[in-house]
Amino acid sequence: MRGDDRTQGAMFSYVSLEQRVPQDHPLRPIREMVDEALRELCPRFDGLYADTGRPSIPPERLLRALLIQILYSVRSERMLMEQLEYNLLFRWFVGLGMDDGVWVPTVFTKNRDRLLAGDVARAFFDAVLGQARKRQLLSSEHFTVDGTLIEAWASHKSFQPKGEKGRKGSDDDPGNPTVDFRGQRRSNETHASTTDPEARLARKKGKESKLSYLGHVLTENRHGLVVQAELTQATGTAERETALAMLEAVPGDHRVTLGADKYYDTRDFVRGCRELGVTPHVAQNTSGRASRIDGRTTRHAGYRRSQRMRKRIEEVFGWMKTVGGLAKARHRGVARVGWMFTFTAAAYNLIRIRNLMEVT
Repeated sequence: MRGDDRTQGAMFSYVSLEQRVPQDHPLRPIREMVDEALRELCPRFDGLYADTGRPSIPPERLLRALLIQILYSVRSERMLMEQLEYNLLFRWFVGLGMDDGVWVPTVFTKNRDRLLAGDVARAFFDAVLGQARKRQLLSSEHFTVDGTLIEAWASHKSFQPKGEKGRKGSDDDPGNPTVDFRGQRRSNETHASTTDPEARLARKKGKESKLSYLGHVLTENRHGLVVQAELTQATGTAERETALAMLEAVPGDHRVTLGADKYYDTRDFVRGCRELGVTPHVAQNTSGRASRIDGRTTRHAGYRRSQRMRKRIEEVFGWMKTVGGLAKARHRGVARVGWMFTFTAAAYNLIRIRNLMEVT
């Protein structure tokens, strides 16, 4: 017998959101880890909010919503609010009930800005990393460091000579004039972006120059988990300087190894590593000069293993850009872009820890 295609709305639902999400859904272990981390952050949240006034969006729900935006590559807060209207899985993860209203996108953004000013991303990252440490998933001896360019939310048209006001171009479109900068010498010393003044013009070898920031990651070699994440302006020495700063924060006074690509094969960086008690397992750069890494280091099997393991750090950058939405920043300024960079690194660790738990 043919079924009837007519739809009649039900007045009540007897199936809760908890029942609708399968018990083996991959978001369940992530939700448990997130809730544990948020409980640790509860005292910090209390310090960010006043004791009186109208209740705001709970910070726990704000952070869960931002995580969903990262994990499912939702490209904007407006689209995220749209998804929360009808996506029951998203509602369950964030903590919204079936009949709870969804926030206005601008209200969500303003409440999110309070968290941006409170360095909550760093605290959340540390809480997630602490769970990995409790599960004995971290190596305390062998690490890898690298950096990647994060394209800024600013165009080449905004990169103008310092001190000049307004855009110079044709009058064919006053709102978005045509600008011809061919033949002009433009550098970070003489020019700055009017849209994002903290962005710097940078490029990878063989690629075109773009206004960018520089993201730095330090991973451990056992399972490829991120143990430190920083974002700085894109300068010629920022990668090596930030790497040494992150090494100083590694706990303990025992000797460790550090894998890196040949960009880090410089006299100052190698000397700085050795002064910190770090054995630099840096790839040798023999293009036109002698490498700072000699046979005393390269003869050991551990050096060759570090060179194999250091390639895993590219998986971190690949995930953060393709899934986490950092191929191009959605915010402006080192503080805001850095907040999202650290928070996205924490999201990567959550995925990695969940996968490792399934294996064990």
